[in-house]
Amino acid sequence: MEKPKNTKQKETGSKSEAPKQKSKKKLVPEGIIHVHASFNNTIVTVTDPEGNCVASCSSGVVGFSGTKGSTAFAAAKSAENIVEKLQKVGMKEAKVYIKGPGQGRNSAVKSLAAAGINITVLSDITPIPHNGCRQRKAPRK
Repeated sequence: MEKPKNTKQKETGSKSEAPKQKSKKKLVPEGIIHVHASFNNTIVTVTDPEGNCVASCSSGVVGFSGTKGSTAFAAAKSAENIVEKLQKVGMKEAKVYIKGPGQGRNSAVKSLAAAGINITVLSDITPIPHNGCRQRKAPRK
């Protein structure tokens, strides 16, 4: 006796499945580097001119934790880590935008320049309040 065929069999792919190829990394000769230096951390992010993230690093990724992450030395190390990633992508020049009041502002930019990144634009985009928050009601006398 023959067994009845299962009517709910999975359809085999009629299209021949080719093995997936590794995606080639894009070469990005120029980009934008954002340095966000807060009181607790320094985050360095690199994007291409369209705004797509190429690489990012913070002082925590490099290995600094707690109060050591907010130091200028930690910011310099995270910028050096970024430059290693950028050499794989082929980035030679970049615009640098700095944001925030942290200690790592200057040291991150200095280490980027020392590592061989040609900085074309250096701009501070720290948000500054024009009038601030509404003040509290004055006490009665």
